[in-house]
Amino acid sequence: MTACLLGREGGPVDGLIVDLDDTVYPQRAFLAGACDAVAARAAEDGVDASALREALERALEGGSDRGGTIDRALAAVGADVPVAPLVTAFLSYRPERLDPYPGVPRALARLSRLVPLVLVSDGDPASQRAKLSATGVGERFSAVVLCDELGREHRKPDPLGFRRALAALDLPPEAVVAIGDRPDKDVEGAHRAGVRALRVHTGEYAGLPEHPETWAVSDTLVEALAFVEKRLAVPARASRPRSSPRGIGSGGRPVLP
Repeated sequence: MTACLLGREGGPVDGLIVDLDDTVYPQRAFLAGACDAVAARAAEDGVDASALREALERALEGGSDRGGTIDRALAAVGADVPVAPLVTAFLSYRPERLDPYPGVPRALARLSRLVPLVLVSDGDPASQRAKLSATGVGERFSAVVLCDELGREHRKPDPLGFRRALAALDLPPEAVVAIGDRPDKDVEGAHRAGVRALRVHTGEYAGLPEHPETWAVSDTLVEALAFVEKRLAVPARASRPRSSPRGIGSGGRPVLP
């Protein structure tokens, strides 16, 4: 399946909001490295690193954002050691490289020359910045909105992150499309902010049913970006320089109120 429209066509698109984990790159690659770091730290306390590593993988099968993953894994191997140092090991893990999905770097480079792109992501801010840096595509985004910096209560599907992205883009909701993998977070959050949502069927949550307010669906981010490109407000922008949207700082971060 290529990208498919599910909702009303709507007006032309003049800006994009893009999710990070399991949209730009497969999050399992990051989790694998983070689990290695946790197991290595636990080994310092006498825990069988191999057994804990396998237990962490099994615990993650219930959902990577479920919480209590390390506690469940320790219980599974019968280890009674402090959890806090292991949580620190997880949060401190910094990957050197995270490969985006095939074709994503080129597709993002192309779209970023046509319209501004803003990244909106949940998660520990330092970890999310490290992930984005490791993918090598961070420069394609005019601004980055990390919802946890607004308060954990503003994680998706809370619409505040999307509204901050709209402010950075200096565009009305109807001129923007948000792309993400999770119907319960990306699609719902975009809907609450009045933004059309294009869901990609990639990553851990690819099998979840569609949200009723999904505007369009696609198998990959590359196909999603091609779908949006056909609906851009001014395709000819590629031939002339585009000034930075109001609200974007010179450092590539949104200047937010």
